[in-house]
Amino acid sequence: MTIRIIAAAGALALAVLPLSGCATAAPSASQTTTANHQDADFEADRKAILAMAGNYHVTFDFIETVAFEEGYELKDRKLSGGNEIVRVIADEGDFISLQHILVVGGDEKFPVKHWRQDWRYEPDSVLTFIGANTWETRALSDSESAGKWSQVVYQVDDAPRYGALGEWAHEDGVSAWTPPREWRPLPRRDATTRDDYQAVDAINRHAITPDGWVHEQDNTKLVLKGGEPHALVREIGVNTYKKFDDFEIAVGDDYWAATQDFWAAVRDEWTRIEAENPRFGLTVQGEPEAVYMPILDLAEAVEDGEKTSAEAAEEARAVIASFLTTRPAPLQARLAGTD
Repeated sequence: MTIRIIAAAGALALAVLPLSGCATAAPSASQTTTANHQDADFEADRKAILAMAGNYHVTFDFIETVAFEEGYELKDRKLSGGNEIVRVIADEGDFISLQHILVVGGDEKFPVKHWRQDWRYEPDSVLTFIGANTWETRALSDSESAGKWSQVVYQVDDAPRYGALGEWAHEDGVSAWTPPREWRPLPRRDATTRDDYQAVDAINRHAITPDGWVHEQDNTKLVLKGGEPHALVREIGVNTYKKFDDFEIAVGDDYWAATQDFWAAVRDEWTRIEAENPRFGLTVQGEPEAVYMPILDLAEAVEDGEKTSAEAAEEARAVIASFLTTRPAPLQARLAGTD
């Protein structure tokens, strides 16, 4: 955004000068230095984001560290992993979208569409999670977003999960993006096994490493029911993406080639919903399998040639509509649906 404005202003000055016949003051040394620094930072940011694309062995490592509720016992460490491809599915300069696809299974490998991360430079708003499968668009001033990138993370069915605004830093030989704390939904590992907390207050740091990248999480598990949010326990998460090519990469790429038009239509539907509704949510609470499983099944039907992308997209829109609310109830009323 800033980069384009600077370029446009420069072009306009060159175009006007011959017509006016008037001398135009050259940019000062400080102005030129600032513009060059902004350009360099922007390109360094883009390089870091694009560096997250590739083929990886991923390790997901979570451990609860400090209890804040009397009598709470720390849960066992959760360690898992797998192979995953990350592909750039959009690059518009100031907007980059990365799609994750797992490749899993024993002798017969199969793809699992995983999360998506969308990055936007100097956005005028950011989509945030506000609890109980509900999201709202938070407006940003020019000063808030100057030089920063939003990251919005999406579910396996391209429904939103959480968003935040932060600045990339390129210091001490490390490129890292760290936003302020924001809420996010429960991870599936907890949403399907426990009901003693309802949101995660999280700081998500992304840092580029020599052999890939790392997603570091400082998570506070929040109890939202019954009044003011309060901390249950703190958790540290480290998701390590290490470059790795010794797996059936084509399984993921072939899946995306076969289904990308379908998923583009699903993304367009969620984008429309977000654009038209400053606040929206799902009518189901907890892990929204009822929403994403039918949509994943439709993608599989497209992959197998049983449905066209257009036919499946029409059915996916109907699934989304059946679980969508654009006038969500207050938080405690929404949480009552999880009892």
